[in-house]
Amino acid sequence: MLLKTFGWSFAVTALGLAAAAFYGGWTAFGVVAILSVLEISLSFDNAVVNAGILRKMDAFWQKIFLTVGVLIAVFGMRLIFPVVIVAVSAQLNPWDAVDLALTDKDRYQQLVTDAHPAIAAFGGMFLLMIFLDFVFEDRDVKWLAWIERPLAKLGKVDMLSVCVALIVLLVSATTFAAQAHQYGGTQVDKAETVLLSGIAGLITYLIVGGLSGHFENRLEEEEEREQEATEKDEEEADRTGKPRSAVALAGKAAFFMFLYLEVLDASFSFDSVIGAFAITNDIALMALGLGIGAMYVRSLTVYLVRQGTLDDYVYLEHGAHYAIGALAVLLLVTIRYEINEIITGLVGVVLIGWSLWSSVRRNKALAASGSAKDEENAEISALA
Repeated sequence: MLLKTFGWSFAVTALGLAAAAFYGGWTAFGVVAILSVLEISLSFDNAVVNAGILRKMDAFWQKIFLTVGVLIAVFGMRLIFPVVIVAVSAQLNPWDAVDLALTDKDRYQQLVTDAHPAIAAFGGMFLLMIFLDFVFEDRDVKWLAWIERPLAKLGKVDMLSVCVALIVLLVSATTFAAQAHQYGGTQVDKAETVLLSGIAGLITYLIVGGLSGHFENRLEEEEEREQEATEKDEEEADRTGKPRSAVALAGKAAFFMFLYLEVLDASFSFDSVIGAFAITNDIALMALGLGIGAMYVRSLTVYLVRQGTLDDYVYLEHGAHYAIGALAVLLLVTIRYEINEIITGLVGVVLIGWSLWSSVRRNKALAASGSAKDEENAEISALA
C-alpha cells in the first residue's frame, strides 16, 4: 500500500536529489532537501482538505485531479511561477530571467537580491493573511488554547485580519524598508516599493480567497442539487421496487469541485514558492525542491483518501499555519537583515514536528481516558 501510493514520489525524490548533487554538490543537495520538507510541511493541511473533497468525486475526476492537477502544480506553480516572480520584480521578460539564472548567476543573484524587498513584502503579506485568517477563526479544536482562544474572540471584529496586515506592512515599510539591504551590502530606502508590493500581495490573497469562496459556494449548490436528485431517485426506487443507485459527484458538480481544488492548491503552492525565496534564489534548486514536495503532497492526498483517516492528528493543520505565520515574519525581517537559510527552513519543520507530537500525546490521552471509563462502566455493571 505504501509503495503503491508513494512509489512515484520516492522515484522523483531520488532523481531530484541526484540532480541537485550533480548541479551544485552537497550544498545544493541540502537546500533541495530542506525545500522539499518545507513544501510538505506547508501543504500538509492542503492535502487534508484535498482528500476531504476528492473522496466525494467519481473515479474519472479523481484521476483528472491526480494527473492534470499534478502537472499544473509541479510544472505550472513550482517551475514557471518562480520565473514569473523574478521577471516581474526585476523587470525582465521570462526568457531573459531563465537565461540569466542558468548562464549568468552573478548577475541573476544581483537582480534577485535587489528585488528582494519587493518579493519579501509581497509574499510576507500573502502568507500573513493566511495565518491571520486561521488564528482569528473560532475552531472547535485548539492547539495552543492560551493563544487561540483570545484571538478567536478578537476575530469576531470584521476585517480585523486586513487591518492587522496593513499595520504590519506600514511598520515594516517605515522600519525595515528604510534601510533595505541591496547587492554588495549597500542599503537604500525601499519604503515605497515595500508598500506597493505589500498591498499587491494583500490584493492577490483577497482575489484568490474570493475565487475559492466562489467555487466553494457553487460546489455547495451543486451538492444540494445532487442530494435532491438522489433523494428523488430513492423515492422512485422505493415506489417502483427498482434498486437504488449510488451516485458519486460527477458532471458540473465534479467540474466545479475540480476548479475549486485547483484554486485552493494554487494558493497553497503560492505560499511555498514565496517562502522558497527565503531559502534560495537559485531557480533550478527551487523547482527541484518544490517539485519533490508537491509529489508527496499529491501522494499524501491519495493515501488519506484510501485510508479514510483524516482526523488522526488534529493539530497538524495548526502547526502548518503557525509555520506560515513565522515564515511571513521572517520574510519581512529579511527586507533589512539577512537570516541564515537553515534557520528559515527549520522553523517550519520544528513547528510541524511539535504539532505532530502534540497530536500523538492527545490521542494517547484520549485512548487512556476511554479505557479508564470502560473499566469504570464494567465495575458498575458487575456491582449491579
